[in-house]
Amino acid sequence: MKLVFAGTPEVAVPALDALIASGRHEVAAVVTRPDAPAGRGRRLVASPVAQRAEEAGIEVLKPARPRDEDFLARLREIAPDCCPVVAYGALLPKVALDVPARGWVNLHFSLLPAWRGAAPVQHSVMAGDEVTGASTFLIEEGLDSGPVYGVLTEEVRPTDTSGDLLTRLAFAGAGLLAATMDGIEDGTLHAVPQPADGVTLAPKITVEDAQVQWSAPALRVDRVVRACTPAPGAWTLFRGERLKLVQATPAVDRSELAPGELSAGKNNVFVGTGSHAVELLWVQPQGKKPMRAADWARGVRIVPGELLGS
Repeated sequence: MKLVFAGTPEVAVPALDALIASGRHEVAAVVTRPDAPAGRGRRLVASPVAQRAEEAGIEVLKPARPRDEDFLARLREIAPDCCPVVAYGALLPKVALDVPARGWVNLHFSLLPAWRGAAPVQHSVMAGDEVTGASTFLIEEGLDSGPVYGVLTEEVRPTDTSGDLLTRLAFAGAGLLAATMDGIEDGTLHAVPQPADGVTLAPKITVEDAQVQWSAPALRVDRVVRACTPAPGAWTLFRGERLKLVQATPAVDRSELAPGELSAGKNNVFVGTGSHAVELLWVQPQGKKPMRAADWARGVRIVPGELLGS
């Protein structure tokens, strides 16, 4: 088939690579979000998908909106058979959905209908799921509601951050998306409607969502930290300034600390929660690089009984 691939961040690159390497289909063009400011100089930088496509000599389309007439006209000229999508980052209007004969097929990082939305992996980690996965489905106008072509499962490990889990799913899902294109092309794969039961939503995790509530149980604190790593980053307040929590782990043998209460030793930093304590392993003070929590604690000279949080 002739394909137009839509995707933007680094997590979409493995799928693009898999389609290029398959040799069975032609990736005629790539659709991605416009160049965005990055770094201290806020210089405009092309998306990871755009950079990879340019390296491969593939045409790159960067519409400000996928309903822009210039983009739609070029898409019609290319006349793709199918448009595979991974984390493109913009809603596709019906006028764009109608262009490819076999539709737009999304690789979504959850076992649909669970965790429909922008942040399925983060919500899966935060909810304490033991198993998640990826699904390929035909995009409709509804939110991740289209019929499913294929799925794969992936264990959520006890120490997984969202970044860890998403990396594994990106590479495993690349193979699933390539196999889905093959099955659509040869007629052996047919989309199956999603069940009506089991629908959960995964909206974008905001900075406010990432603030740790120390009155919650240690298990919840651990999940929030892991779910929000690397982005947007779990955080708390220390002496009126934000302190990012890069890595923490439950400490089941410490239960004497009040919620938010700090206890710093030579090599350990513990914080009380609504149940037992958590040990802070890595933190990032405002305006500084990540550092070991014990080094941070020595530098700020924690006062006995001092609290984290508002």
